[in-house]
This record gives sequence, structure tokens and C-alpha cells, in this order.
Amino acid sequence: MDLFLKTLNSLWQVLLIGLVLGAGLPALFAMGIRCLSWTTIDKDGIDRDGSVGKRSVTGTAGALACFAVILVAIVTGILFVMKDFLAHDFGIHLF
Repeated sequence: MDLFLKTLNSLWQVLLIGLVLGAGLPALFAMGIRCLSWTTIDKDGIDRDGSVGKRSVTGTAGALACFAVILVAIVTGILFVMKDFLAHDFGIHLF
């Protein structure tokens, strides 16, 4: 029974990481792209000053936040894979 509980504990951890990294990062990227498409146009498609609209500051900030999280995840993953190489060749111990 102890082996079964340990297996279930490991299984939910692997499932969670798979969801976050396997589906979460692409979904976050898609949300960042969607935030970039936010504009300041009204319902009729024309901005208040007569132009076609410009990018929303809120949307740009949201997109930058999404892309920053993705960039941190990528850099962390690369450093995690390279930790033995960096420790052996350069004496840098990261994790």
C-alpha cells in the first residue's frame, strides 16, 4: 500500500508539471499574443480621434508580463539542463 501511495504522489506531481509546461506555456504565449491585439477602438471600429485605433497600454503590459514569465521559464529550463556542465567546466553551482 505504501508503494501505491508513493506512486500516486509522484504521478500527480508529474501531471501538474506536464500541464504547466506542456500546455500552460503555450497557452500563456497565446494569451500574450491576444493581449497585443487589444486596441483603443470603439464599437464602430474608429477611435475617438478618428484614427483606426492604437495598441492599448494595458494590453501591451499584459503581453510583456506573459512573455517575461515564458522567458524566465525557458532560461530556468536551460540552466537546469546545463547545471552539470557549468559545475564541471566552470565551477558554477546553480541549484
